[in-house]
Amino acid sequence: MTDLKAFFNTLTPVSAKSWSRFSALFTSKKLEKGEYFIKEGQIAKEIGFLERGIMRAFYRNNEAVEYNKHFFVNPCFIGGYASLITGRPNQIFQEALTSCTIQVAKFADIQNLFPTCPDIERGARVLAEQFFVQKEQREIEIVLLDADKRYQIFKDTFPQLEQQIPQYHIASYLGVTPTQLSRIRKKLSGK
Repeated sequence: MTDLKAFFNTLTPVSAKSWSRFSALFTSKKLEKGEYFIKEGQIAKEIGFLERGIMRAFYRNNEAVEYNKHFFVNPCFIGGYASLITGRPNQIFQEALTSCTIQVAKFADIQNLFPTCPDIERGARVLAEQFFVQKEQREIEIVLLDADKRYQIFKDTFPQLEQQIPQYHIASYLGVTPTQLSRIRKKLSGK
């Protein structure tokens, strides 16, 4: 729980009383490589804090082609955020790419703290704002930047990830084929 506390305190300072109530809502869960935190079509009820491991969020089209939307590297929050807020079915999958340790809480229980724990509500708002900024930045990258620049941003955003996950996942995230990614890597390495 120390990682969760340290991470949450980067969002906003939290009183001891609020922290005690907030942290009591979380239980530890393990996901093995290939297991899902949430699938498409489920109604999200829980939010997770990724303590250890790597996960991906992805879409799957009607032809079963997958498109990676985001990578989660600890420490960070995970979950079907749009589904949590709207109550509608989740549209993405979140899959463990390595074995993962997660702290999980019911989102409704966290929301129930908001009236009496304004510091927790403030932290949730800051987190939502960060998600919004990340989403907008990612959309701009996909539309306005070429694949070479997107690859460089990926490397800056997720250092070490290239050595930990398959290249086809990175290619999908960048919106290129694995062959194109190989050419980009070769070109940028100067070989």
